[in-house]
Amino acid sequence: MVHIDRMNEEFFAKTLKELNVAGELVRARQEEKQGLLDEFDTECKRFFFGKISEKALASSVKKTNAELQRLDKEIRLNMARARGAGDRVSKLVSAQAPVGFRATLSGIIGGSQKAKKAKKSRKKRI
Repeated sequence: MVHIDRMNEEFFAKTLKELNVAGELVRARQEEKQGLLDEFDTECKRFFFGKISEKALASSVKKTNAELQRLDKEIRLNMARARGAGDRVSKLVSAQAPVGFRATLSGIIGGSQKAKKAKKSRKKRI
């Protein structure tokens, strides 16, 4: 009886879910970063119009930069996770390349036959 290797669907689904989660986290952190930038822009305008002091703006600059670095780090981390999950999905799918079979009067021929390892020729010593 001929048997075809099937894709591990559970692993595929788990990896796909991981890819989706990482992508969503990248998007969420980017939105958070945009909100932070908009908030800081508003504070800059408040300083420009004399509503807050330079000392208050300097404090805001320090906090904003720290938060931007944290968000960038999280974005890069989740991008790496997504890349890894994508690579795993790609390998799993690539392993599903069809194996050639043919039906004949004597049965089914083909399938995965491993190629024999080529022997290395030894040099003769004189």
